[in-house]
Amino acid sequence: MEKIDKAKSSTFYTIGLSYKKADAEMRGKFSLSEEAKENLLEQAKRSGIESLIVISTCNRTEIYGFAQHPFELIQLLCDNSNGSVDDFRNVAYVYKNREAIEHMFRVGTGLDSQILGDFEIIAQIKNGFYASKGKGLTTNYFERLVNAVIQASKRIKNETELSSGATSVSFASVQYIIDHVEDISNKNILLFGTGKIGRNTCENLVKHTKNDHITLINRTKERALEVAGKFNLVVKDYADLQAEIRKADVLIVATGAQNPTVDKALLNLNKPLVILDLSIPKNVNADVTTINGVELIHLDYLSQMTDKTIERRRAFIPQAEEIIEEVMSEFIAWTKMRKFAPTIHALKTKLEQIKDGELDYHKKKYDNFDSEQAELISMRIIQKITTQFANHLRHEDTVVDQSIEWIEKVFHIESN
Repeated sequence: MEKIDKAKSSTFYTIGLSYKKADAEMRGKFSLSEEAKENLLEQAKRSGIESLIVISTCNRTEIYGFAQHPFELIQLLCDNSNGSVDDFRNVAYVYKNREAIEHMFRVGTGLDSQILGDFEIIAQIKNGFYASKGKGLTTNYFERLVNAVIQASKRIKNETELSSGATSVSFASVQYIIDHVEDISNKNILLFGTGKIGRNTCENLVKHTKNDHITLINRTKERALEVAGKFNLVVKDYADLQAEIRKADVLIVATGAQNPTVDKALLNLNKPLVILDLSIPKNVNADVTTINGVELIHLDYLSQMTDKTIERRRAFIPQAEEIIEEVMSEFIAWTKMRKFAPTIHALKTKLEQIKDGELDYHKKKYDNFDSEQAELISMRIIQKITTQFANHLRHEDTVVDQSIEWIEKVFHIESN
């Protein structure tokens, strides 16, 4: 009985922090490992929380859940991370009811992402839901909400161009290679250096080109082997650089040198070569372009591509927001109906009891009383009355709890 009362008085909250107000160090404090997430869910279950979802990425950590007070969720987060309540107060946010639902939609559809239109977060929300479901910490309400967010995300992907184009230099690099190098899955790709953008580009190449013969060379071979192990690449010695360049169709330079590491003198080519210089400062000498068949693309050009993509994506925000509003309104309508359906059912039962009593009275009083016709007319009237009440409860301006209380009081009914 106590658990039911607690659930009845619970409110839906979103609590968390993101890149908007919390720097990388602060986000790191509140970051949750897989083990920490599991411990948080176990703690939530022990404390009697009915349902919640946890997500933690490099850009945000959030809990969506039902609680009597948001501090219950804040405490769960602080107990399972390195962040304190004071830290949380300085950088975090708390949303309630409709605002909490709306925030979840904006996060799940990429509108709240650091890179506009980044849809990878929806996978985190799905995983968070499945993890909670495995612990018995989800409800029909949560499943419906998550499915609604997924539906909105899919519609925005299919009906708008919010996620089109490259939004990171590493992905722009891959996009450029795919667009300008034919039959890329069968071409030789050489990555020279292990800079961060180069590593990310390499990961995207493996993922998007299905190319299984990418070679990595670095001045420090141990570092090359470390990176190569993650992506299953071939590693060659630094002494083999010139020979490997000669074999390559695409050369990606991601070294961290202060002066060019690749120049005309190093190249001894017998076929065309696309060179992407992803280094700051530039690590490929411009003199390579004097060689016939060499195409050189610099980091600054790829950065301009990503800036234009983000600017272009902004034009689709209103369209995406319309889709969110439509799907979210359907979900809100469902939650209201779910809330008042037992009351409407109880009201209908009460009216049918009144009807049965009246028909029984008239049957006894009048010998020629047409009970079948009276039954039909009475049921049609009951249906119209209950529909009228349902339409009132469904209206967006209706305070459902107060209306339910009033209906139950007037008709002397109770609904679970």
